[in-house]
Amino acid sequence: MAARNAASRVVVSIAAAIRLVSSVVGGLIVLYAVFVLFEANPDNPIVQFTAGVRNDLGAFTRDLFTPEDPKIANTVNALIAAIVWVVGGNLLSKAVTRLAPRPKASSKD
Repeated sequence: MAARNAASRVVVSIAAAIRLVSSVVGGLIVLYAVFVLFEANPDNPIVQFTAGVRNDLGAFTRDLFTPEDPKIANTVNALIAAIVWVVGGNLLSKAVTRLAPRPKASSKD
């Protein structure tokens, strides 16, 4: 029983780590989208860091939508990448949580 509880805690911790990482990545991509929308200084280290996260982990939505205004296009595409990260991370976390061993029901006779 103790081993089952320990295994359950490990699986739940892994699921929480997945949620945390995906939320942080999604948050950084949203921050990048805000920087683009409000035309932040591209030479700022924070802007450069968030741009790197966007380019490395959110490139799958680059040029997904191409409105005439490139600022709007970049913002919308970045926000979609952030949504995919957060939703995908939460779904994966829930799937991992389902793998956690459940305690056996005690039978009373």
